[in-house]
Amino acid sequence: MKNAVVRTICAFAAFAVTTAYAWDPKEIEERHEKAQAAKAAMLEKDPDMQRFFDSAVAYVIIPTVGKGGIGIGGARGKGLLYEGGNITGEVTLTQLTVGFQWGGQAYSEFIFFKDDVALADFKRGNYELGAQASAVAVTAGASADANYSGGVAIFTQAKGGLMYEASVGGQKFKVEMKE
Repeated sequence: MKNAVVRTICAFAAFAVTTAYAWDPKEIEERHEKAQAAKAAMLEKDPDMQRFFDSAVAYVIIPTVGKGGIGIGGARGKGLLYEGGNITGEVTLTQLTVGFQWGGQAYSEFIFFKDDVALADFKRGNYELGAQASAVAVTAGASADANYSGGVAIFTQAKGGLMYEASVGGQKFKVEMKE
């Protein structure tokens, strides 16, 4: 009985701490500044990417995704969901991969939603991009042939590191909407 009470108190405390930090205005502002810097870096590399920002009903910017692995790998990053230029949610990306991989890298990830249907699907939470989903690496002119697939377009921009990889895995997103 005592262990059950301790577990319950610990679970409640973890929930309270998570909730308390969920919409810390200072943390969100810092994340927003980093997201805007990542956006500026992307547009500097390929100015034509602006068409995605202009035409999407919403987009996610994850300024830094850290990825690493030796045999089994993972990635994690936190970003923001923007609708109409306003922050409407916080997004957490997690990824687990299995296969040949060694090293670590950091990159920014941008996800654009073509319509309300794709956005609603994402906002339901626990959205997953399967291993077959592919992201376009942002380079000069990368957006020229890029388009939406299933109402979603994904771009990444390397920030640093080196990763050798031939692995299978998908990305999972948790969306926490601003109240």
